Amino acid sequence: MLEKVWNPRLPYNTLKKDLVDIYPTARGFKIILYKARHHANRCMQDPFKYAKERWDKSHKALDLKVGVLVFVETLNFNNIKGPNKLKDSFARRFMLRALHEPNAVQLELTGELMNKHPTFPVSLIKPYSSSDKELFILRNKPPLEIPPLEEGEEKKIVKAPQRKKDKKQKRKGIPCKV
Repeated sequence: MLEKVWNPRLPYNTLKKDLVDIYPTARGFKIILYKARHHANRCMQDPFKYAKERWDKSHKALDLKVGVLVFVETLNFNNIKGPNKLKDSFARRFMLRALHEPNAVQLELTGELMNKHPTFPVSLIKPYSSSDKELFILRNKPPLEIPPLEEGEEKKIVKAPQRKKDKKQKRKGIPCKV
């Protein structure tokens, strides 16, 4: 004779161990369902709680303001021409038009991205920062220095000599290049 009721939809641990009858009473069945529902809720809440804690530890909120230049990640853009391997990871700079809550922004799109919806999640946005001239000295373009002319020299435009191709030289195999 069976001493425990087994329901495939309920976890095994929620069954009463001291149950003698095949059919539990209404009160016992209600307790079983309550424990099963409580266990299922806990199984759903624990991963969400864990994910939220990890997100809070690693997430840094962006300090975005309207009118700031930002980059947009091209992860989900399928209208950019060319092979996927050669696509840039971020599109060019765009101006931030509006903030929608802390999770979304609206951009002023131009060019081939003009047909895309202008609202993007903050996770696809990277703030643009111009390079520091003191840290990156080689990025500065030095002014061109024109050497001074001597008094006797005149400004002359020197052209490279062009050599016309001679048909006789071409037939004989003599190179005609300069």
